[in-house]
Amino acid sequence: MAVNRKKQRRWIWAVVIAGLLGGAGFGVRAALKPNNTIDPSKMATIERGNIARSVVATGKIEPRATVEVKSKASGIVKQLMVDYGDVVKQGQVLAELDKEELQARLRESQANLQAAQASEESALAALERNKVETEGPDIPFLKSAMDRARDLHKEQLIAKNLVEDAEKAYQMALNKQASAQRALAVTRAEIARAKAQVAQANAMLERATEDLRNSTIVSPIDGLVLSRNVEVGNAVSSILVLGSQATLLFTLGDVSDVYVRGKVDQADIGKVYLTQAARIVVESFRDKKFEGRVYKISPLGVEKENVTTFEVQVSIHNPGRELKANMSANAEILLEEKQNVLLAPEAAIVYDKDRQASMEVPDPASEKGRKKVPVRLGISNGVKTELLAGLNEGQKVILQ
Repeated sequence: MAVNRKKQRRWIWAVVIAGLLGGAGFGVRAALKPNNTIDPSKMATIERGNIARSVVATGKIEPRATVEVKSKASGIVKQLMVDYGDVVKQGQVLAELDKEELQARLRESQANLQAAQASEESALAALERNKVETEGPDIPFLKSAMDRARDLHKEQLIAKNLVEDAEKAYQMALNKQASAQRALAVTRAEIARAKAQVAQANAMLERATEDLRNSTIVSPIDGLVLSRNVEVGNAVSSILVLGSQATLLFTLGDVSDVYVRGKVDQADIGKVYLTQAARIVVESFRDKKFEGRVYKISPLGVEKENVTTFEVQVSIHNPGRELKANMSANAEILLEEKQNVLLAPEAAIVYDKDRQASMEVPDPASEKGRKKVPVRLGISNGVKTELLAGLNEGQKVILQ
């Protein structure tokens, strides 16, 4: 009996030890077995949608037409009618300069013109008098009378003093005529000078009138006031005097049509052409894309840091004036666009050394829990790629 109990205890210990060893082996195998579960955040789905291949030109929103408003007259700002952000029409009054000095200058010019005109009228009257005096006595008649008196004196029919009187009368007429001719020349010179003074006074009057008219600043275009650079009481210098250094009053822009001025790499510029469609993305309107078209391509590239780029301008119709000047924008110039095609995330694509593309899909039956599937790709926008063959809509792919 004692022997049987010993044998039973041996069997029990053998079974316990075998169970422990089997459990340990199972635990070791479980610990060493790889985990084939794939994190859902590392997977994506093959979807159907639209895709476009594009060239991106990054730049700023700029008005198609921008005008710096400066004054042709100098003066002090007396009144401002508009502020930045206001919509204005061509010919609308923007500001008024103080007119007191300009009006005084106008009255002075008018008085100077009247004085010059009076001098001209006086000179013309003197001219008429001198013309009459030059005609004076009949010199040919006096000369004939002198000759006749000399002949009669030779025949001793008249006295010597009568001959002398005839000679004196003739000589006095000649002297008077010469004097009148000199006076006539002087009068004509005075008339020319008076006419010049009238013309000068007229010019001064026209300038004073123009300055007074220019003291009212009006809008040269239909557009939006982009900036107002003066306040009431500021001194304003004339653009006619200082040119580009004259005081800037306003900056106006036509923002119903704006454009993005961006740079395109030389590797892509050959694919860009005029009227090419584009989509404009502005940070302020992330959920909205604006339609545009290429309307200008620079023929001259600019090299910077060994990279050559070309300036491209993309116009945007902006009737609601949502887009503001100097907003940062990306113009996506569409090179190719496809609709309702299978799309796969760019991050799921794997390329081998021969640039053959494939994607990994979940495969619970395989040792690694995934398998590679060769695929054929189409166009890409850098985020998603067109899938031509290899997988179907709805299939899961693993992001690399």
